Amino acid sequence: MCEEFGVPYVVDAIQAAGQIPIDVNALRCDYLVGTARKFLRGPRGIGFMYAADRALARGDYPLFVDMRGARWTAPARFEIAPTARRYEDWEFPYALVVGMGAAVDYALRHRVAECGQRAFALAKRLRVGLEAIDGVQVLDRGPNQCAIVTATVRGWTGPDVKRELAAKGINIVSTLKEFAQHDFAPRGVESGVRISPHYYNTAEEVDAALGEVRRIARLRS
Repeated sequence: MCEEFGVPYVVDAIQAAGQIPIDVNALRCDYLVGTARKFLRGPRGIGFMYAADRALARGDYPLFVDMRGARWTAPARFEIAPTARRYEDWEFPYALVVGMGAAVDYALRHRVAECGQRAFALAKRLRVGLEAIDGVQVLDRGPNQCAIVTATVRGWTGPDVKRELAAKGINIVSTLKEFAQHDFAPRGVESGVRISPHYYNTAEEVDAALGEVRRIARLRS
């Protein structure tokens, strides 16, 4: 519909990149953005953006454009770069670019689809285990669930659960209602945790995480 009516279509693929294959031609998007960290396992502080040829042909350019993205051709006129370089800044973190490139090469070499399926299987094991723990609520919905598992533990805030598991060497993140108002607020959820197994994790590590969640759930049951 966006294509039909000429509405620019932007895809946020930050969680998808490195976890599932991405085909911009199939998505038919004008722009797609992602980050080097998360499932690509690259450095923090850099990301990437795809721009379709039609976006360039429309003359799209950023609100702030500098000498890298355009030429200042007259006091009141500038010409934007003909390529996607128009979206780049003059200040460029080359070390991070190299790091992101290495992460992308690694993901492609090991095949994103296969890595994703492995991560999905570990996430399913984690969800099934969490759902069996009294006092734990798994918040994930939808028919196709990815390798990001979101849950709450009764009597615990998300940050508190994160600290408890970090003390055992288990890395997770907390998530707050302010990050997901349309999802958390209607369900009365103030905070939770996200546990995101990746392909390099093992079933034993997933079970160890389940054991720690089970332990702390009993403390305030």
